[in-house]
Order: sequence, then structure tokens, then C-alpha cells
Amino acid sequence: MNEQPLVVSGVSKYFGGGFSARRLLPWKGRDGAGRREPVQVLRDVSFDVRRREIYGVIGANGSGKSTLIRILSTLLLPDAGQVRAFGLDVVQDAGAVRALINRVSADPSFFRNMSALENLLFFGRVYGLSPGDIRRKLPDILARLGFEFEKAREPMSHLSRGQQQKIAVARSFLTAPVLMLLDEPTTGLDPRSKRDVQAFIRRVQLEHDATIVLTTHDMAEAEELCDRIAFIAGGRIVAEGTPLALRQRVADGRPVEGIDMEDVFMELTGRSIQEDEVPAEVMASG
Repeated sequence: MNEQPLVVSGVSKYFGGGFSARRLLPWKGRDGAGRREPVQVLRDVSFDVRRREIYGVIGANGSGKSTLIRILSTLLLPDAGQVRAFGLDVVQDAGAVRALINRVSADPSFFRNMSALENLLFFGRVYGLSPGDIRRKLPDILARLGFEFEKAREPMSHLSRGQQQKIAVARSFLTAPVLMLLDEPTTGLDPRSKRDVQAFIRRVQLEHDATIVLTTHDMAEAEELCDRIAFIAGGRIVAEGTPLALRQRVADGRPVEGIDMEDVFMELTGRSIQEDEVPAEVMASG
């Protein structure tokens, strides 16, 4: 594929209000009838992702990261702007785009009474893989994630949070997608599980022709994995660059090696990475 993996141009998104999204104004609060007014969650977001790059979108909870990933993965329609994946429009060519991408969320869904192996076999068949292909691929994928294969025979409900997230990562990489969308993939994991998942992500990027978009509010994770980083605040991309370039923007004569990335985020966005930006109920309404 010669087309650029991902080009995002002027994307905006509103939640709430109960009105047609394309006729919304960016009001907040409630109107006289007690209805929640629409809230603009994404504001004219534009960026591009290069082939075989890990591109990080970094922001606080409620900053619009997950909404953006859902638009990129064809699960939400943008209210303005365009997204193209390998030259395909994610709205007009959604079916073709889905064949090229996969997504890991911070709260993946499974059939909880089925075993991890049964879940992986089921979802692998949905992706078009044969049972034989799935069984050949799984031992290597699970081993790379530090997951004991025998554990995969246990019901999902018996697995820890970290083990379930590893199964979610394994599920998404079964099809060897050329564009991977990772939405807070290590949130809530213990340190060892987090390291296993991060190492697997890096190996997939290096060993396969994979392009990865990663959202996180973990600055250490972003620096460990990402080739370039975009800071998102208030639904806008406010800064973009390599970790070194972002440090240089705020160095003001200081040695860049001693500048903490959280301080860089605060200087460039005017807010803390821990700061919630949009109420959870508004996000849920979308």
C-alpha cells in the first residue's frame, strides 16, 4: 500500500442535546427546558500518521482521545472533517477500512462465560480466519504477551484484569492488521502486565508492517513507545512532535534531559494530565 496510513483533516464531534449533529452550536450547560445542551468534544482535529510509526495521542480523561479512536475505527461518525485510512474514507468506505484496522479499548467486551480460547476462536472466525489458522497463531502471540496457553482454557470471568486485557490485545493482533488503534491498552494493568503488553506492541511494530495509533495519559508509556506525540486538550491538538522536540519547545535554555514530560504537557496545554475535561455522563451520551 502506497497511500499514507492515516490522514485526519478538520474532524469535529458533538455529544448531547438530542439534536441533529450537523446543526449544532457549541453551547454548554442546559437550556430552559432542562435538556443538556450539546458539548463539542473534538474541535478541528488534524494530523497524519506515517507508515510503521507509533503515533501517540496524549491527554487527560475526557479530552476526546477515545472519541477520536472511535471515529478512526468507523464506530462513530464525525460531525465535520474527514478521515482517510490508506486513501479510503472511513465514512464512505467503512467496510474496506475495517478490513485493514483493528482496535483495542481499555474496556474490551467478551463472552464472559466462555473460555479465553473460545472467545479467540469465535472472534477469529468473525475476522475471516479458519480455526486452524487461529490455533497456529495463538501460541506464539500469547507467549509474546507472557500469557500461559493453558490459562486460555479458563472462562474469561476467572481471569484477572491484566489477563483479560492481554486476551484483548491477542484478539486484535490475530488478523495482523496494517493499522492498529490502541485506546488506553494498558490502563489498570499491573506493572508486569503493562511491560508485557508494551514490549509486544513494540515487537509488532518492528517485525511487521504495522502502523499504530496509541492513546494514553501515561507519559512514561508514551515516551517508551511513541515516535511522535500529539497533546490533546479541550478537544484540540495543541502540540505535536517527537518527545525531544516537545521538550525543546519549553526548554528555555534548560537541559532537555532534565525536563519531565508531564511538565511539558502542562506548559503546552495549560492543564494537568490528571484533569478531567468533559463530564463522564456527556461522553456516555455519545
